[in-house]
Formats: sequence, structure tokens, C-alpha cells
Amino acid sequence: MEFPGIFNYWISIILMMVGFYVVIAQGNLVKKIFGLNIFQVSVFLFYISMSKVDGGAAPILDDRYQVYSNPLPHVLILTAIVVGVATMSLGLALVVRIRDAYGTIEEEEIERQEAEMS
Repeated sequence: MEFPGIFNYWISIILMMVGFYVVIAQGNLVKKIFGLNIFQVSVFLFYISMSKVDGGAAPILDDRYQVYSNPLPHVLILTAIVVGVATMSLGLALVVRIRDAYGTIEEEEIERQEAEMS
């Protein structure tokens, strides 16, 4: 079975929709954070897939190579991965604090408790 188009783009779209669905459909805060992480990985895959140059070599000047790949997108994605890990860890730390304050990590239960306090 042959996939139309570029396979990486299809995988990226599927991951993006899975992450988006998890963020919207789940009430559990930890699941929402992991859904955002899946969405973020799909963007990384999409960005790296666009930066690939067929037949491109590393940007080392040599007479044997005519086409070069730009390393900047890969460097930017490495930085984004580090930022993503830090953001995810901060989000999980906030979920721990929310659980300590409300006794739950379910969004509906937290909203119900907030409505009772008002």
C-alpha cells in the first residue's frame, strides 16, 4: 500500500489531531498536558520534514557537493525540545499544586469546587 504525498506529513497531521483531541476531550489535567506534548511533537516533525533537502549535504564547503542542507531548522528544534521539556515539567508541577489545593486533577471537579466557594 502506497501513501499519497509525503509520509512524514501524514504522520504529523495524525499526531496533531490526536494531541488536539486529547486536549479537548479529556478532563484530567495530566492527560491534557500530555496531549499538548503530542501536539508539540507533531509540530517538530512537520518543521523537520519541511527542512529536508533531497541530496543535500552538510554545509561543509567542498567541491564534491553542490546542494547543501540548512542546519538552522534542526538547531531550532533542539532548542524547542528543551523548552518543551521545561514547560511540561512546569505544567506537571502546577498539577501537583492544584491536586494539593483541591484534592483532584479532574477539571469538572475543580470547577464544581470553585463554584461552591463563590
